[in-house]
Amino acid sequence: MTVCARDLLQLPENPLGLESLTGDIGLDRPLPKGELASPGLVLAGYTERFLPDRMHVLGETEISYLQSLEDAARRKVIEAFMSFPLPIVFVTKGKKVPDVLLELARERGIPVLRSTLSTAEFYQNIKPVVEAATAPRTTVHASLADVYGVGLLFVGRSGIGKSECVLDLVERGHRLVADDVVQIVRRGNTLIGQGHELAAHHMEIRGVGLIDIPALFGIRSVRQQKRVEVVVQLEDWDNAQDAERTGLVQEETEILGVPVPKVMVPLNPGKNITVVSEVVAMNHLLRMTGIDSAAAFNERLIRRMMDKRGLRQYLQDDLE
Repeated sequence: MTVCARDLLQLPENPLGLESLTGDIGLDRPLPKGELASPGLVLAGYTERFLPDRMHVLGETEISYLQSLEDAARRKVIEAFMSFPLPIVFVTKGKKVPDVLLELARERGIPVLRSTLSTAEFYQNIKPVVEAATAPRTTVHASLADVYGVGLLFVGRSGIGKSECVLDLVERGHRLVADDVVQIVRRGNTLIGQGHELAAHHMEIRGVGLIDIPALFGIRSVRQQKRVEVVVQLEDWDNAQDAERTGLVQEETEILGVPVPKVMVPLNPGKNITVVSEVVAMNHLLRMTGIDSAAAFNERLIRRMMDKRGLRQYLQDDLE
């Protein structure tokens, strides 16, 4: 996904304090994903190591330097800077921009945006905005719940009971993140899931219809987003003959290239899938602390068998 200057101007509550000084020029051009840069050395005449395909920021120091120059020298410096194919130019701290810079920007289709933030605040605030907008993302048909602080993503065929399972978890004090449609964004090696803004923590229960979870269970029953930590795949009993029984083999699946632990739960009449889901979450927490119940049990079993084998060998040697 790409982000353009218009996206930055239309952010809710305008956290970057931006205004366009060049109208609609270049606002729909995709912005580069690289770091922001300060063109201080270019303004001083050194252009050999200049990287024009970055977002360039003119702070108080650069603007003060340009204003200190005579008109002819200022135009020469700005013409050299604007001769490059710049994707965008930001001016911070609400500084007045030289008219010649705006004139050349309009001629060459380069958007110039001014921010009321200081240069340091602007650098700090714009980076997460651009990273979030350009992060890899996908949408999955699933339900996401926060169970004991673990993000469980429930997947399975339509009608298998994902929503009913999450509804029961909410009734037991856990929290709904999203139902039916889960939007997942990758940030580094972390997957963040959230619901569609139109769904607004509503849930569809077959036979009942749409229900408003925070209205029924209170605002503490929902959260806006959660890290996806375990995938719980609900399967019909007949299709889940190879389900893991010992827990020695931990399956994984990939979402946006990030490996995620997966637990396949076969369903049959009377199975308490809610309690099983809570155990999945608690078992994941144990694994995170270095405790693997299945591996510890297997180790004790092997040790016991080895001890008995050694005893039998001792008795046999004694009889001989």
